[in-house]
Amino acid sequence: MRWESGRRCMSRMTSAKPGLDRHEWESEMALLEDDLRTSPVDALPEFVDLVHRMLVERGYAPDDPAMPEEPELVGEFRQARAVAESAAVWDDQALGDVTDAIQRLVRLYEVLLDERRAP
Repeated sequence: MRWESGRRCMSRMTSAKPGLDRHEWESEMALLEDDLRTSPVDALPEFVDLVHRMLVERGYAPDDPAMPEEPELVGEFRQARAVAESAAVWDDQALGDVTDAIQRLVRLYEVLLDERRAP
């Protein structure tokens, strides 16, 4: 684990063993859960980073502009990431958008965690 900007963040951990990836992702999520409840705007970028790495390690290309919004996972991720990128400059009225983005990412996290697709 490493610290970035005063916040904890798991360093990129990639393994050839899906079971090990799952354990690492669950460990990182456990660190994020409290922050997502108490400081959702601050924790959202870290959660986006976790889900982004999960997508890439499962063989998706969320950063490839040529990749269509399908599979649905990529489209959902892109929408949540757009909220995270804008959330830092928003006021408290945007908390609903942040909450929606977190809910999207939780669904993606759960799907990717259970997905058996090789990276």
